[in-house]
Amino acid sequence: MPSKITATDIHKKYGAVEALRGVSVDIQEGEVHAICGDNGAGKSTLIKVLAGVETPDSGAIVIDGRQCQFATPTDALRAGVATIHQDLAVAPRMTIFQNIFMGAELTRPILGIPLLDKAEMRKRSLEYMSQLNKALTDMNTKVEELSGGQRQAVAICRALRWNADVVILDEPTAALGVRETEQVLDLIRSLKATGKTIILISHAMQDIVAVADRVSILRHGRNQIGLPVSGLTPDRLSHYILSGETSPAN
Repeated sequence: MPSKITATDIHKKYGAVEALRGVSVDIQEGEVHAICGDNGAGKSTLIKVLAGVETPDSGAIVIDGRQCQFATPTDALRAGVATIHQDLAVAPRMTIFQNIFMGAELTRPILGIPLLDKAEMRKRSLEYMSQLNKALTDMNTKVEELSGGQRQAVAICRALRWNADVVILDEPTAALGVRETEQVLDLIRSLKATGKTIILISHAMQDIVAVADRVSILRHGRNQIGLPVSGLTPDRLSHYILSGETSPAN
């Protein structure tokens, strides 16, 4: 089941620097919700809080009506929130199935000795991958042989293996070419089609307009404006970020 996630009045300071000054976001079940803003807006800090990397000084995170406190990323994962960072954290020289099951390898006993169940991991990896990229079928392929978009698919499959209901994608198309960017946008559409709730952080306005349902714009650690994406153009979205407007244009 998809999850609704609400962050209310989140504050976070680093010494004298107030990175978040009462930010609130309300992310509906099964939507793609983009979070954007200029450099220093507080996007990265908010995502670290939602991912369990940072603990807020005050404020609340509620998932499906249940208040959650994340002291570590593992706490967030247990609550169904998985974060795919810009660097993906994949092991290039390992195979697709090895990356998907990294740290959670399946075993089966042979003469009382637990051995890696590679066949089952390949089978399940293919099941995860078929939800996102049906063209990628050889789970023995090394990740270093994949395109940027395909590597994103591997990282997303790991989130599916974690059984995450909320998937945070941090700048997923950064440094990708046009074709690979479109592959990643297709992955986001496919992920939404599986019923997941997606939080998208991106500087690429055209990507947000292409796949997001709603967008929250932050400015100087505060909420600036929240908008439905339908009808927005990349130029208009950029205008909101640069101008600091706090209400939709007529």
